[in-house]
Amino acid sequence: METASPTLIRRPELVAAQPGPTAESNRMLTVAAVYHLSETGRKASLLHGGDGHTVQRLQVSVPANRLHLVAVSARGEARLRLSPRFEVVEGQRIRRIEEPPSYDAPPTIDQLFKDAARNHELERAYLAERSAWRSTRRDTERTWRNEVAAGFLADPAQRAMVHPAPSPTRCVLVTPQGRVQFDAHDEDIPARDVPAEAHRRFRADLQQARVRTKTERTEGLRLHDKRKEAIAAWVNAHGSPEQRARHAAGLLPMDEAIEAMTDEAFAPLAVYPRYVRDGGLCLQAFLRQSPRYADAVVTPTDFRSTGRKAVAASAGQWARLQEMQAAVPAATIALHVRELTWLVDPKAPRLIQHTLVVTQTVGALCIRREYHAPNTEETH
Repeated sequence: METASPTLIRRPELVAAQPGPTAESNRMLTVAAVYHLSETGRKASLLHGGDGHTVQRLQVSVPANRLHLVAVSARGEARLRLSPRFEVVEGQRIRRIEEPPSYDAPPTIDQLFKDAARNHELERAYLAERSAWRSTRRDTERTWRNEVAAGFLADPAQRAMVHPAPSPTRCVLVTPQGRVQFDAHDEDIPARDVPAEAHRRFRADLQQARVRTKTERTEGLRLHDKRKEAIAAWVNAHGSPEQRARHAAGLLPMDEAIEAMTDEAFAPLAVYPRYVRDGGLCLQAFLRQSPRYADAVVTPTDFRSTGRKAVAASAGQWARLQEMQAAVPAATIALHVRELTWLVDPKAPRLIQHTLVVTQTVGALCIRREYHAPNTEETH
């Protein structure tokens, strides 16, 4: 092995008196020392014959007893522990800074070693602090997850997300802090019991949904049969010979029969104008009354119609409602409001129409018809 030599550098301005070789420093490792120079440091570097670059990189020899000041990368590159560097900030917290240290004057080798030693000690404290913080965070999160799990298990109304579907070992719950996944293999009690319970509730809900769908289908078929019986009874009692013949052959459409039943039930209301669903044409004619929209064209997809029950009625509307109610006492009549909006120009005037909706139950059928109410057009 070669005889130990003093620490080597490539910057003449950084030369400092070095102690002679000792038995402890017989083995040396050449490493890179990277640091930055401020503008003042760059000027000093030029005055001492240096290159004046911001990033300074030099080779130093480190004795074996000081290798704790050296970091070696996976590629075998050894460097002095100058970056990342660590500083103590307010509250005795340690902050990690990725950049190398910056000097106002070219540092000596002793100063670099001193800063690397201080950085090494602060890094150990930083890692210990981070480890304690992570441990505290894990404990806090574990406690919170167990609280969420206990609340879920104690409340039968809570459910896990259905996408992804719960399994006996994994499920996802929605909490105020966001989605949380529970895995039976990675949790503590009671959190490990959540996936199995969530899966059980999920399967029970599916079964109830199947039963409900089957019940609704059965009820729908029963009502359909009842409507067919009501139509058959009406056709036999009031239908024309041609309608009876078609019905007997199974060729009389239900819609036609229901329309005929509605005509008969609401025959006393034939003198009142029926509401026709031509909102596009009505809105177009209404808009063209304004010079600004004289050329407006409203297609069936250019407008939106919303309806609701009226909360107020004019004298004329109330009188019409009473007249119609007297004509068909068995029916229910309600005043409705329809609002038509032109989607092409949301700022355009809206057309307000009032209608009278008449409904009546005939056997298992609920027949319905809509009529215009007085004063049906207003701007809004």
